[in-house]
Amino acid sequence: MALFVMILRKMVKNKWLVLSLFLGMVISVALISTMPIYSEAILSRMLVKDLETMQQEKNVYPASLYAKATFSNEEPDKRRMIAESLDSYMLGEGAAASTLPVLETVVHRNTKSFDSVPETGSDSDRKKVRSFRLSSMSGLEEHIKLTDGRMPAAEPVDGVYEVLVTDVGLNNLRTVLDSVFISEGEKVSGVLRFKPVGVFEKLRDDDPYFYDPGLSGLGNTLLIDEDLFAKDFLEGNKVTITNSIWYTVLDYSKMELSQVDSFVQASKDMENKVKSYVGSFQTEFKAPAIGTIESYEQRADKLRTLMWSLYVPVLIMLGFYMFMVANLIAGRQKNEIAVLRSRGAARWQIVASFAVEGVILSLAALAAGPAIGLFFTKMLGASSGFLSFVSRAALPVKITREAYLYGAAAAAVSFVLLLIPVLLATRVSIVGHKQQLARQAKTPLWHKLFLDVLFVAVAVYGLFSFRERLDNLQSLGLNQTDLNLDPLQFVVPALFIVGSGLLLLRLYPYLLSLIYWLGRRWWKPSMYATLIQVSRSSSQYQFLMVFLILTIATGVFSASAARTINGNTEDRIRYGSGADIVLASSWPNDAPPPASSMGGPPGGSETASFGASGKINYLEPAFEPYANLPGVEHAAKVFTKKDAFFSFGDQSASVTLMGIDTDEFGMTTWFRDSLLSYPLNDYLNLIAPDSKAVLISRTLAEQKNVKVGDTIWVGWTDVGSTSFVVYGIVDYFPTFNPLPPAGSVDAGNEETKANAPMLIVGHLPRIQFQLSLEPYDVWLKMKPGFSSEELYQAISDQSLPVTKVVNATIDWNKAKNDPFLMAINGILTLGFLISIAVSFCGFLLYWVLSLRGRTLQNGVMRAIGLSVRQMIGMLVAEQVLTSGIAVLIGVLVGNLSSLLYVPNFQVAFNPSTMVPPFAVIFETLDFARLYSVVAIMLIIGLIILGAMVSRTRIHQALKLGED
Repeated sequence: MALFVMILRKMVKNKWLVLSLFLGMVISVALISTMPIYSEAILSRMLVKDLETMQQEKNVYPASLYAKATFSNEEPDKRRMIAESLDSYMLGEGAAASTLPVLETVVHRNTKSFDSVPETGSDSDRKKVRSFRLSSMSGLEEHIKLTDGRMPAAEPVDGVYEVLVTDVGLNNLRTVLDSVFISEGEKVSGVLRFKPVGVFEKLRDDDPYFYDPGLSGLGNTLLIDEDLFAKDFLEGNKVTITNSIWYTVLDYSKMELSQVDSFVQASKDMENKVKSYVGSFQTEFKAPAIGTIESYEQRADKLRTLMWSLYVPVLIMLGFYMFMVANLIAGRQKNEIAVLRSRGAARWQIVASFAVEGVILSLAALAAGPAIGLFFTKMLGASSGFLSFVSRAALPVKITREAYLYGAAAAAVSFVLLLIPVLLATRVSIVGHKQQLARQAKTPLWHKLFLDVLFVAVAVYGLFSFRERLDNLQSLGLNQTDLNLDPLQFVVPALFIVGSGLLLLRLYPYLLSLIYWLGRRWWKPSMYATLIQVSRSSSQYQFLMVFLILTIATGVFSASAARTINGNTEDRIRYGSGADIVLASSWPNDAPPPASSMGGPPGGSETASFGASGKINYLEPAFEPYANLPGVEHAAKVFTKKDAFFSFGDQSASVTLMGIDTDEFGMTTWFRDSLLSYPLNDYLNLIAPDSKAVLISRTLAEQKNVKVGDTIWVGWTDVGSTSFVVYGIVDYFPTFNPLPPAGSVDAGNEETKANAPMLIVGHLPRIQFQLSLEPYDVWLKMKPGFSSEELYQAISDQSLPVTKVVNATIDWNKAKNDPFLMAINGILTLGFLISIAVSFCGFLLYWVLSLRGRTLQNGVMRAIGLSVRQMIGMLVAEQVLTSGIAVLIGVLVGNLSSLLYVPNFQVAFNPSTMVPPFAVIFETLDFARLYSVVAIMLIIGLIILGAMVSRTRIHQALKLGED
């Protein structure tokens, strides 16, 4: 107990260092614990939304488990035993194993179909045989409403079974209610008499109780009381039971990612249970949500991988911060440690005392870290861009067991970082410690082992290796899952930052020598003293300088990565749309009506093309109403024919043909000018004077050897072809993706590599006059701050025949809610803020302790005649030569690492759809924020340090030296 009290007193004595170390440990634990918390929360939300979409689009309740056991030649007693055993399982442990709330568990049994005829009626009517089956459904009364008649009795009335039927079932019986039917023969034991007494329909249209939403499967079914069915048919075997169905409805709105495994396992157990009783060939099992749910395991793995890649630079910075503070703690107690070693204390005893301190801090960090991680996770969920937060529905976050496991691992690593400087310090006795104090500092270990060169070499190797793989992804039309991702790609940016920073610090002494040599004739004594202090103690500052380099470089890298990913995602959406709003409308035409009622409207071009055998003639609607819609700044007609063909000499191919009005198109479309050698409008102006002029894609020019000035022929089925002259070649054009479609290229087959899409852009009037008049899209450029609701309402009010709307702004808003983009924005914002906060704490802590350690030196300087102003000037010069140079190196390394490694993040998306190409974006505002914070940090630090210097008392400092 006495030892524990001594340790607590020592921690209180060094409270600022201990608190600084604890800060780093808590932030590290909190950051790591956000990974399972965030992935669980965001993927749970996305899973529920995807299941909701499945229910709306497919009209199937997704979180349902349907198991059907078909009986064949089993004895009646065995059938009853199987049914009752499976009832017990399905209603008990089977449903409970999913861990989701059970909304309904329906037991549905059917007999074999049997023939029946009316008991009374005309001879012709009695000859018409009706084939029906008897069924029971548990809890049916609570989910139906009668449209006619009454509910059937629970027992036969005068030997007649009363049944319920649907409206379709009553029509199939070709009778009215209360008409008695009779059935006898092989399938019926004795004589069976029944009569329909009620017609029902669903109580609610969206009731998940019915597996068949339309009740089409009940058209030849007679429903009777469940208990009566069990007594007379399951046990009494009046009609043979042919199957039994168990339908479990679960509340998927409560589903979380942690419940996915239990849901999948429960579905497999149910299927296996039924198979164990009736065999595989007599079992039918359906779980609509399984396909969607299983994909989330892969999404969770990808999200964790992405989060690790984003966290690595911040974690390295935090690790270095904790090591620096731990080294300061050990450094301040080296004299005490050396004395203890000289007086007989074993190394393990000294290390044990520090280990107890580390355990206390680690346990406290583990207790507080996940709760802070919960707050961080909410911040991630509210991010909509870099340093941008919006008010959206809060994520369903909670601290999980996995979060504590992640946090424990982070706390353990922090504990090890704390002990490393102590272990090094215990190697030295009091004599060795005094010798080290009297000698020049040793060359750092990283300098001796050339770790800086090694880190940069590994980072460069990782860069070229990954770039080669990324090129393959794009050129071969592969998905990001088609090649195994090298884990090194997520470490190399951090290695590059660390290695480059250390490599530049290797040159730091030479820089000091150069500064000294350049001003050796003009430096004042105070400046000489500063240069001598810094150059002779350069290793003393290296911890701080490396820390500042890591912090600044990580901040720059985070800012650039976030802006780049957001900007490129938005550019991809706007490039793919072509304009702010794209409208497709129905044109009047002479096409025959569609063959199926399931088809689209008769005016739709696609439906008409399929519905007609020859050429369809269209009537162009008025264009002005679209151009005059509210909020529209410019409007353009854009015709696109994806299945056109072109010929040139003996070359021919399928191409995409675009017809535009150059002036309106140039004012309406969105396009990044850096994609082409000249601005897009220059190319449009090039073809504007000649109606026969066209632009072609570079893929067409290279694959078919077409050059500027060549005459080509273009057309499509049923319209012939006409000639055009090539005026220009473009690599990109709005909406055109020149990359091969995913999965279209066989890497081992050279012939399939030349199948990139090809494009021809010509004048719309010539295409309409020379080829054919067919429907075009209307592209709209909207005024800033336009209202989509107002636009849609105007389209509805004017009854414009719009069949499709593409809204780039809405698509971009949806993209910002993607869990991957939210994670990227949130983590990089969080990393940026943490970098700044920890940098300020580390900077201030280091310099305050350093200045306190030089109290005697400062007192001597004051005693020999230096004024406070000169002392502060020396301090400013020292800061410029150390912290200032470290900041400049951090900015340089951060920008270089962004240019080299930020493009690697496009692998988080589908590289074959990354058009326009990934471009690194630097936002001036981000750098202004970063540099402002750094400047404020340095200024505050100088003010505090200057105040400390000005308060130095000469007699106290000299007295301290005598002591």
